[in-house]
Amino acid sequence: MAENFRNPLPTVDIIIEIDGGIVLIERKNPPPGWAMPGGFVDYGESMERAAVREAKEETCLDVHLTEQFYTYSNPKRDPRHHTLAVVFIATAQGTPRGADDARVARIFSENNLPMPMAFDHAAILRDYFHFKKTGQRPKP
Repeated sequence: MAENFRNPLPTVDIIIEIDGGIVLIERKNPPPGWAMPGGFVDYGESMERAAVREAKEETCLDVHLTEQFYTYSNPKRDPRHHTLAVVFIATAQGTPRGADDARVARIFSENNLPMPMAFDHAAILRDYFHFKKTGQRPKP
């Protein structure tokens, strides 16, 4: 029995805390803009493993996942596909370097975030900085 299913694609995004800031990448491929490191989960791969892999591929950093922050699933969050993103918070040490899908990787603070941001990452980072100040996560 052959059926066609159209399901959202699972992705991960990683908020990497380092040296008092967070690591963002400038995307090499469309859609353009700055983003949190992240990407698609491979078949047979856990969300956590995908987050560690994507962080390494795009920033050359070995990350330690500290917590799962929230899951974002608005069908319009990615102009290419309907995706859902599990967002993790992680820590790392060292100097980020852009690689793979990242043209550049740099450390930013809340007060100097680059523009334009890709996907829904500006909203996710607003939620993250609010969480860091208040301990309140986004509500479903």
